[in-house]
Amino acid sequence: MTTASGHTEVIRAKKVIGTTVKNTAGEKIGTVEDIVLDKLSNNIVYAVVGFGGFLGMNEKYHPVPWSALDYVESENSYVVPFTKDQLEGAPADSMEKLTRADGAASYSASANAYYKTH
Repeated sequence: MTTASGHTEVIRAKKVIGTTVKNTAGEKIGTVEDIVLDKLSNNIVYAVVGFGGFLGMNEKYHPVPWSALDYVESENSYVVPFTKDQLEGAPADSMEKLTRADGAASYSASANAYYKTH
């Protein structure tokens, strides 16, 4: 089944992780490193997008609301409506903290407020 926009309604996590993330100008800004799920609501809370750094050193990890990611098949990438500067100023933390169950709600709230989603 597909959504009104033509996207599939379901996707496997392993197809999401490792996918390039670009801004609307077509610049690569990072890669989806992980996704955080809410087991109670059965929703994806956010994608953890890593950017900056080299070979994993000095890389920053950002919680990006799942609703802000739009998969563009022709680009084989997720596209977000944010500039690189906006993303660099966004909430960020270590991969360990962003993917811990006890921190997901606060990171989700701060990401939604920063990106003005929900």
